[in-house]
Amino acid sequence: MVNRDSYDAMLAAVQAFHDKHDFKNTGGEELTYRIALMTEELGEIAEAVTKGKSREVLAEEVADLFILLFGTAIAADFDLKQAFWEKMEKIMQRESRMVNGRIRVSEFRDS
Repeated sequence: MVNRDSYDAMLAAVQAFHDKHDFKNTGGEELTYRIALMTEELGEIAEAVTKGKSREVLAEEVADLFILLFGTAIAADFDLKQAFWEKMEKIMQRESRMVNGRIRVSEFRDS
């Protein structure tokens, strides 16, 4: 049985989806197209939150974006797991600030 919780299993599932629909040869892996799809999904996440939709609806929309993120790593041929851990290492070193009453963890560039 496949461990459905592992990164490799999720990546393989998204790769199988790309292969099934031949995304590589039909424009599905074109990066500007993928940006449009991710923007659409982010809008659906925003709608789920701002319109008070159920947690299940929100989870489905976030999963859609997550799948698109995996697919973008496939399309752009980079290791998402490595990029994730490299970025986590950087952001864990950052300081946080309160900005307009909410916490921000950014590379603050004070002038």
